[in-house]
Amino acid sequence: MILYIKNMVCNRCIMVVRQELEKQGFHPQKVSLGEVILEENQLNEAQLSRLDTSLIALGFERIDDRKARLIESVKNQVIQKIHHAEAVNLKFNWSTVLSEELHVDYNALSSLFSSVEGITLEQYIIRQKIERVKELIFYDELNFSEIANRLGYSSVAHLSAQFKKVTGFTLSELRKSRDIDQKRKPLDNIN
Repeated sequence: MILYIKNMVCNRCIMVVRQELEKQGFHPQKVSLGEVILEENQLNEAQLSRLDTSLIALGFERIDDRKARLIESVKNQVIQKIHHAEAVNLKFNWSTVLSEELHVDYNALSSLFSSVEGITLEQYIIRQKIERVKELIFYDELNFSEIANRLGYSSVAHLSAQFKKVTGFTLSELRKSRDIDQKRKPLDNIN
């Protein structure tokens, strides 16, 4: 049986969901961002209700709706590529990658995403990239040129302009101030 879980954004989320499933007596074969494959062929209503309650308490949510699953898959692909692919150059075409990975036409994906989330898919990708930029600035291990290259920006100027537009700060201002108002956001709260 396959379950789709909303708000799984990191390896700790995978661990927490796996532990909760095992605690409830289920047998997960594979747990990945947004998806769980159980050995069980089906769960009864009482089991699903108990699971839903515990997942919600942990900040997750089981998804039944096909459109919601597709949107969550899009988010998971974006998060995986931006936040969890180490030292990977992100200079690729998002529309091609997402449509190939999810086997859905990009225009349909983009339209569905915008109608449900209230922002365009492009804006969501930009906001995720900006959040990753903040993370890399706070780690203080890469210079701006390396950050721009890692995240697929054509230049530091392009990164700087986009960063300023989204946050209201320049890259240098953020690096200097580490402003408390510019705390990093949880990945599942970016929209």
